Amino acid sequence: MTNATLLKMHKGEITEFKIYSNLAQKAGEKNKKILEHMARDELRHYNHLKNITGKELKPNRLKIWWYTLISSAFGLSFGLRLMERGERGAQSSYSELKKEHPKLAEVLKDEVRHEHDVLNMISEEKLEYASSIVLGLNDALVELSGTLAGLTFALSAPKLIALSGLIVGIASALSMSASSYLSKEEEGGSKNAKRAALYTGAAYIVTVLLMVAPYFIFRSVYVALAVLLAIAVAIIGAYTFYITVAKDQKFAPRFIQMAAISLGVAFISFVFGIILKQFIGA
Repeated sequence: MTNATLLKMHKGEITEFKIYSNLAQKAGEKNKKILEHMARDELRHYNHLKNITGKELKPNRLKIWWYTLISSAFGLSFGLRLMERGERGAQSSYSELKKEHPKLAEVLKDEVRHEHDVLNMISEEKLEYASSIVLGLNDALVELSGTLAGLTFALSAPKLIALSGLIVGIASALSMSASSYLSKEEEGGSKNAKRAALYTGAAYIVTVLLMVAPYFIFRSVYVALAVLLAIAVAIIGAYTFYITVAKDQKFAPRFIQMAAISLGVAFISFVFGIILKQFIGA
């Protein structure tokens, strides 16, 4: 193990101590205790390594700022699991290092525990209502990509297609919010039902606005459709990345499933629009 690698790990421990400490100050009572416990572990790791390197190191300020910002904006689970993904190489380094310094076996044990046990204890609203966001995103992607693809060939008028998509999209968003509210209320708790409806409706409306935008921008309906499909894939990719990191799942299977459904419906609807135009003769 090179001295540079050892110093990098040493610096990483004090950096993570600062990140956990910063986030603990902003967290609720339950998450605060978890983060403070993780911070104490990291400080202990730092002091173990200081006994080996003999150096007092300063944390990486940019890294502290970045992960504090990401965790505040997108949730603790996402920010901290993203950080842990970036630090997984440290576990193999500790495995090698403990051969020379047996006391560091405890550090390795803590690192594994942080990733597999402690992070699963973190509770936050963003993940609790992830299913509501998925409902809004998925339904909007499937319904709107299909509707707009079908209208693209049937109407051949960009702004008319956009307005039609907006009308369908807003009406569907309200319908989905109402359905989500009633579904959650049946499970118990009007407060949870209202929040679930809000997340579902908001996700739906944002998706609708992004998907109809190309038809307001481009004169060619086919260029607009291509951009629409690219936006749909980007939305699926971004959300899938978020949820698979936050829930520690595999990215590829979930992304392929959502993309296949949305693009498959769009293709079928596009073909259906061609058939309708041939029969109607518009």
